[in-house]
Amino acid sequence: MTDLLTKIEGLEAKFHEVSLLITDPSVIADQPRYVRLNREYHELERVLAAAEDYKKILKRFNDAKDLFYNESDPELKAMAKAEMDEIEPLLPQQEEHLKLMLLPSDPEDSKNVVMEIRGGTGGDEAALFAGDLFRMYVKYFERKGFKYTVSSFSEGAVGGFKEIIFNVTGEQVYGTLKYESGVHRVQRIPVTETQGRVHTSAATVAVLPEADEFDVQINEGEIRWDYFRSGGAGGQNVNKVNSGVRLRYNWKNPNTGEVQEILIECTETRDQPKNKERALARLRTKIYDSEHQKYIDDIAAKRKTMVSTGDRSAKIRTYNYPQGRITDHRIGYTVYNLQAFMDGDIQGVIDALTVAENAERLKETNL
Repeated sequence: MTDLLTKIEGLEAKFHEVSLLITDPSVIADQPRYVRLNREYHELERVLAAAEDYKKILKRFNDAKDLFYNESDPELKAMAKAEMDEIEPLLPQQEEHLKLMLLPSDPEDSKNVVMEIRGGTGGDEAALFAGDLFRMYVKYFERKGFKYTVSSFSEGAVGGFKEIIFNVTGEQVYGTLKYESGVHRVQRIPVTETQGRVHTSAATVAVLPEADEFDVQINEGEIRWDYFRSGGAGGQNVNKVNSGVRLRYNWKNPNTGEVQEILIECTETRDQPKNKERALARLRTKIYDSEHQKYIDDIAAKRKTMVSTGDRSAKIRTYNYPQGRITDHRIGYTVYNLQAFMDGDIQGVIDALTVAENAERLKETNL
């Protein structure tokens, strides 16, 4: 408890310091620093509000305790005892809640994301499963109030998607969806199966935190642009005007020294400048994600669970249709509500993964 109160005092001093900094004209002029400090200010404000609630309830308990042990009037002693009995079970809950809030937040958690779903092993059935996963996430976004826009997709021969890429915006999007990265495996009888045998197929999901403009440095003069007519639905304008854009950019990975060509297409809108803007945003995110990967790997190396694994080729979840079962292999989480799960009811597994992650993070602290 003493450690907790000491930690709170340190945060109060930090909050005062940040409060002064965000009003400093030189800091306001440095936009990347100002945005970072502003984010830190709101995070500290939220934590200190919870700390204030904790201190109030702790004071109530200590006051009642003093009264109980130092008061001779039986009636007042009884009132003090009733107050202690009411508050005592609440204190551990408040402490745990505050400890979790005191954990350093991942600076990425508040970011929007780019999600990529790709059919893996299994051919047509993998593409169908990728389509099912996309529908599952869309249903979940509706529940959470997240918005999404599809930037590109390639349909499978019998339906679903070989690949689909989309942006998701809202509150704490990356913090909510980051545990979905990895290989999702499905066991079911494919629609193309004539003998009723269960097949195993897979699709990969990548959840990338969307980079802000100042997160990465890009030399826009070195980008090579191509323009083409967008195919698909959208009216005559889409098919007659070169609204689709394709960019190529040679990027040197600072972690490996390797130079790679990044290719991005965007046919999202009928407006070529908007497609260019969105292609640039995806380029920034792709570069940022590659640079950020070392940070994710370092976290994974420190933790015992696979919740924070940086290995996106790891099999994270199995969807078994004959048994109606969902199993998340990282934490041994199993439920038998597959139909509801595929209709977007995935909050339970996200909550369980968050709890497992926070348990590991608490072990790293002195609280």
